[in-house]
Parts: sequence; structure tokens; C-alpha cells
Amino acid sequence: MSSARAPHSDPVPARGERERSVAGERSSNALLDIATLDAGYGEMQVLRGVSLVVRPAEIVAMVGGNGAGKTTLLRAISRLIPSRGTIRFDGRPLPTTADDVFAVGLVQVPEGRQLFDRMSVEENLRMGAYRRRDASEIAGDLDRMYGIFPRLADRRRQLAGSMSGGEQQMCAMARALMARPRLMMVDEMSLGLAPVIVDLLLETMTRIRAEGVTVLLVEQDVHAALSVADRGYVMETGEIVREGTARGLESDPEVQRAYLGDVTGGD
Repeated sequence: MSSARAPHSDPVPARGERERSVAGERSSNALLDIATLDAGYGEMQVLRGVSLVVRPAEIVAMVGGNGAGKTTLLRAISRLIPSRGTIRFDGRPLPTTADDVFAVGLVQVPEGRQLFDRMSVEENLRMGAYRRRDASEIAGDLDRMYGIFPRLADRRRQLAGSMSGGEQQMCAMARALMARPRLMMVDEMSLGLAPVIVDLLLETMTRIRAEGVTVLLVEQDVHAALSVADRGYVMETGEIVREGTARGLESDPEVQRAYLGDVTGGD
């Protein structure tokens, strides 16, 4: 298509109008819409102008190396640390307290699982439903979690802290799902786990998405994250440096060299 404009074509919108138009397109069908987010710890700024969109029923991967700022992003979204910028959830400003964020259906599976070690598996799962008052449906969701994670059914009376790392990660994910989240944010799911367990958890994540739960997956294991994601973002030193479809990022030469190994065999 020629780039030349017809003599009587409409004028090009001013920059501000174009930005508003793009913003409208981004937010119109977004479940989570973040624009120009800055965050950090005290005087140390970690995130710089981060913008991203997560749409309903997507798995979106946020990948990058250790120290890139990925966990800081999740803490800012969860309102565990202060931030500047815009965060909208389902078209509305995200609440400003962590408890209210949880209440609107945005739940985080934290790095390191952070289970209640001296409580049983089932007690941990029930803690995920602590805001709910529908006792019969909670019981039904417990059965559903044991169906998704059969190992947890065998260990429902076992202390959570005595399980293997993979079983603890299953418990942490099941606890989050007991809250019936609209968006589940998972921080470094694969950390310290055997590949066979990671594959099992990734399969579970696709099942969860098929049931209507949107997922934001934060991972150092770029290959694992992109293998199940619809779209992805690459973060380096607190900034988004790449974004696109998961397949597009996997084939991006810069992403391959930095995170997947240089598959071209070049020097």
C-alpha cells in the first residue's frame, strides 16, 4: 500500500489525540491496564514508566532476569508498595489498599509460596476463601482443587511446610484459586522446581485459563513462560523493552540471545 495521502484525505490527528485514541483502544477490552507506572523502595526507583495490558482469559507472561523489577511490579499492582501512574482493573481505578485489591478479584501467588507452614493443606486452602461466606460453594471448590491437584487430596491433613517444593507450589496456587480470582498473578512459579513439576503446573495453568481465570505469569524461565502464554512482555532494569505475542517473542533474535540461548549458532 502506498504511503502517499490523497489530496483531500482527513488531516492526521494531533499527537495528543492519537495518544488518547491508542489509550482508548488499549483500555476498552482490558481486564488490567497499567500506564506509565513508577515504583520502588524509599529513594530507590525500580520501575520506570511501565505500561502493559492484560485482557480477559489470557495468559500474559512478564519475563526477564533476576533483578529486572518483575516482583516489584506485582507488589505495586497488589498495593503492597506505593507507586505513581495509572492502574485500572475492569475499566475502573484499582483500589488503593491490598485488602480491597484482593476483594475485587486480583490475587497473587507470591514468590516462595509463603504458605502457613504449621497449618494443614486444607487449612491453607480455606485461608484463600477467608472473605467468602458461601460455605457450600467453598466445600465444592475444595473438591475442585483436589481434582485439579490430586496430590493435595492425598495430603489434605499434612502440614503444608512438610511437603516438597512442588507440592507447596500446588498448594499456593490452589489457595489463590479458592478466592475465585478474576486475575491470578503468579510470581516465579518454576523457581527451584524440577522440570517435570514445572510442566505439570504449566498444564494446570492452561486448564485454569480455559475455566475463565486470567493469568499474569512472572518468570525468569522465559521458555517455560512463553510456552503457555498468549502474549508477553520483557522487562530489563525496571522498563519494558519488548512486547508481543508469545510466538513472536520466542522467535525474536534479541530475546533468543539474551534469554533462550543463541539458537542461530552465530558467534
